[in-house]
Amino acid sequence: MHAWLRKFLGMNWILFLLMTLLMTYGIYAIYSATWMREQSFWTSQLLWVGVCFPMFFVVSLIDYRWIRVGAVPLYIISLLGLVAVMLFGETRYGAKSWLDLGFMNFQPSQLAIIAGMMTLSVYLEASRNSMPILRIMACGAIVAAPWVMILLEPDLGSCIVWMPVLLAMLFIGGIPKRWLISMLILGVAIVPLVVHFVLKPYQYTRITTFLNPDLDPLNDGWNINQSLIAIGSGGFMGKGFKAPNTQNELGFLPATIVHNDFIFSVMGEQHGFVGGILLLGALMLILLVCLYVALNAQDDLGRLMAIGISILLFTHMFMNIGMTISVTPITGLPLPLISYGGSFLLITLFSFGILQSIWIHRKVAR
Repeated sequence: MHAWLRKFLGMNWILFLLMTLLMTYGIYAIYSATWMREQSFWTSQLLWVGVCFPMFFVVSLIDYRWIRVGAVPLYIISLLGLVAVMLFGETRYGAKSWLDLGFMNFQPSQLAIIAGMMTLSVYLEASRNSMPILRIMACGAIVAAPWVMILLEPDLGSCIVWMPVLLAMLFIGGIPKRWLISMLILGVAIVPLVVHFVLKPYQYTRITTFLNPDLDPLNDGWNINQSLIAIGSGGFMGKGFKAPNTQNELGFLPATIVHNDFIFSVMGEQHGFVGGILLLGALMLILLVCLYVALNAQDDLGRLMAIGISILLFTHMFMNIGMTISVTPITGLPLPLISYGGSFLLITLFSFGILQSIWIHRKVAR
């Protein structure tokens, strides 16, 4: 049997099936959120799926250990992309975080985190015998360069994502727990300083609105209150597909970002508690499969990458769904495989391709 065919047949088909089903559901969700508008967002997303799928298969079938050579160049490219954003980027929703490449709009911060994870994985694998403090300082430097530039955009959501990913990878990389606990305590201690002295006024308002959505229900609290109304009005079984006079159809949910940030609100209104639980169950199941891939990785590089990707996906899921039900502040993080966005889908499928490669090549000697 040809080696490429053998690799293809050796894919984790449960992971592939869940990924494909959630992507298909995502196209349906985007259509449900935007069918009343002139612009066809769902066809654009379908086109991106067609573009990204071949890339997913290529990344899946190539041995993931290319990361040992490719991580640093990709990391440097991502830093150059962030510098380009600072110089030539487009401002959207208060953050200068997008590059117009002509054929697509790209968000370098999304590339930066996957490239940063690769670089962290390579370093942590190679430095097992080094002193913990030196390893932590080196990892801090790897993260700090893109993190500071992303903070200056300012893109608070993308900054938040780095923290749990870094802590998880340090833990899997063998950093003693006492160091991780100390880092966590220090992080919690500086949160008030960041909130009061670093955040922009609109970001600070998001925090206060999260703590009390009724503080300004007609302005800053509008989005979260309308999201809660939409999800609550869905009841147990939901209002149904293309139901008339929904919060979404009537324009109470923010039309510019409903297919990104508030996609869960639309589906909660449309399919109710049952639909929400089924979607959450599917997302939890794919996370468990990702962790199973990490558990079966045969080297530190694969294990670190699989854990990093799993925590990255979980953070996006938790923050996105959490902000629609007032559990987390509004951060603008999309829901993996569900929310609209070409560049985010590209990075997401690239990440799933790495997971598949870790699974396929788990029995290959280092």
